[in-house]
Amino acid sequence: MTESGLKKAADTALESGLRIREGETILICTDSLLKKIGQAFHEAAVRRGNETIYVEITPREENGEDPPEPVIEAMKASDVVIAPTSKSLTHTPARRAACEAGARVATLPGITEETMTRCLAADLLKIAERTQAVAEILDDAKQVRITSPAGTDISFSIEGVKAIASKGLIHNPGEYGNLPSGEAYLMPVEGSAEGVFFVDGSMASIGSLIDSEPLCIRVEKGMAIEISGGEPASQLTDRLEQAGSLSRNIAEFGVGTNDAAIITGSILEDEKVSGTIHLALGNNVSMGGSVDVPLHLDGLIMRPTVELDGKLLMKDGDLVSI
Repeated sequence: MTESGLKKAADTALESGLRIREGETILICTDSLLKKIGQAFHEAAVRRGNETIYVEITPREENGEDPPEPVIEAMKASDVVIAPTSKSLTHTPARRAACEAGARVATLPGITEETMTRCLAADLLKIAERTQAVAEILDDAKQVRITSPAGTDISFSIEGVKAIASKGLIHNPGEYGNLPSGEAYLMPVEGSAEGVFFVDGSMASIGSLIDSEPLCIRVEKGMAIEISGGEPASQLTDRLEQAGSLSRNIAEFGVGTNDAAIITGSILEDEKVSGTIHLALGNNVSMGGSVDVPLHLDGLIMRPTVELDGKLLMKDGDLVSI
């Protein structure tokens, strides 16, 4: 990717995605692994004439782990926070505290230059409309069943749970989301998930599984009780053990809605791929749940069929209700 391409992508994110206003203070929180992208955002904000703070932290060990306390305070004091970091800050107390203080927060975990260029060149308004439509359908549903060619067959309740439309348009105080975005998601009712799912697209902190043995995750009473699938299964199990038993919670069900996204091995983009769904393990506090662990890991399911109260939302990866 050229320097001009990265510059254009950062400018687009500030202009369309975040709608930066004159006089706003912008905090760029990045780490040593993504500092080139962090610096691109810093330069774009400076070009706009905004007061801009650039912070480079030590890479976190896991998705969902807070940055250092001084950074948390800076996030709360800023109008806008942009976080291109190697591990996700989306589902962290720091992000929630910043939004409660009125900040708009864009998280870009594991983003690559190539992803920025391609996905920010998409029709952001059309993706936003599709995402909102899926979220509204989820809001009206009570029970979900997911099957897939790989062998997935899992069901759970979403009755009374409000869906979140991550549209990539973070314009109002207290809003947050990924850039680029394109997913409608919510938490399953805690303890309700039963069945098995096969992660055959990609897994956060592991990467693409397209050419590998899929992860097989068996679920009882809302918890992953058994994980198999070679070395990736060992890696995932180790991460869950380090974070504690509650990290096995089925934390999220999400539907990808971004038709410009492709499977790259980076979950930031992968979970947005139109025609896929994902289930996550770990922290669900950001979605209204009670499981507060320093880990949130999404697993992508390819060609899913999704039934809501017995009616098709997706058939073999095609949205049929939009």
